[in-house]
Amino acid sequence: MPTWQEFELAAPGVAPFALGRLAGRVAYLATIRPDGGPRVHPVTPIIGAGHMFIFMEPSSPKGRDLGRDDRYALHCSVEDNSGGAGEVVVQGRAALVTDAAQRALAVSSASYQPAERYILFELFLDQVTTTVYSQDGVKRERWPS
Repeated sequence: MPTWQEFELAAPGVAPFALGRLAGRVAYLATIRPDGGPRVHPVTPIIGAGHMFIFMEPSSPKGRDLGRDDRYALHCSVEDNSGGAGEVVVQGRAALVTDAAQRALAVSSASYQPAERYILFELFLDQVTTTVYSQDGVKRERWPS
């Protein structure tokens, strides 16, 4: 499963845009409920030291969803109904982080102070799609292409 760092190295033209639209900003995480239906949650992705993380309350439905089925989709928020500064969608798999050093890395990379009680997941990337809207039209890029 590719890490954020592997994505950065493989897609140097796309990764900075994705970083700017996701890191420390509200994004929407889609998980799969036990009945197979979708569930969407606001989250604040943490991107640093080559990894992408999300913290959450231990009782969060998104944590239970990811513990049962590790697939996710993450979509950045947009500023307006015209697509604002563009969109980023990441699809991949999540893994619960229990290692103290990895947790310390996530805490040091966060734009806020995560509570001790929070659980942590690393988000691995299978696919990243960016969309930019301009006067010249719509420009989409996908990794891997």
